[in-house]
Amino acid sequence: MKKSLTIIIFLLMTIIASGCSGTWKGVKEDTSKGAEWSKDKVNDGAKYIEKKTD
Repeated sequence: MKKSLTIIIFLLMTIIASGCSGTWKGVKEDTSKGAEWSKDKVNDGAKYIEKKTD
């Protein structure tokens, strides 16, 4: 009984750990893409303002 409970807990921990690492990887990719997207939008806005003020 105790051995089977230990195996079940180990399997659950493995599943949780693998799910979290996959999610963390996705978060890191989305964050880096979001930063690049924001930089592009800020630059586009600055160019638009520069054209309108010249």
